[in-house]
Amino acid sequence: MKVTKIERNGTICALIDSDDLVITDTQSALDVLMTAKYDVGTENIIIDKKLIIEDFFILSKGLAGEILQKYVNYGGRIAIFGDYSHYTSKPLKDFMYESNNGKDVFFVATKEEAVDMLTQ
Repeated sequence: MKVTKIERNGTICALIDSDDLVITDTQSALDVLMTAKYDVGTENIIIDKKLIIEDFFILSKGLAGEILQKYVNYGGRIAIFGDYSHYTSKPLKDFMYESNNGKDVFFVATKEEAVDMLTQ
């Protein structure tokens, strides 16, 4: 896993990159958050959705709720970017819509949008 520091408007973000899945369960998600905190000094995570296990996007499995609750509890914020057009689940679309209207979790199309959401 590679962590790149991005700073804009006085806010630091950690861009996560890897050739493999990075978030596969709650512990790996917390590991990403702690790595960002200690490597670049931030709790703001930017990650491509392809680095997150697909079960995350199946809300009935509970993984997304578990991970995102841990992030909020630890002061983490996350922007996940990628193509969501193939998802047909109304609960998932509603969840993403509600998240995007909050301040801690964002689902966007591009890395640039992810940076924008966390640095506004």
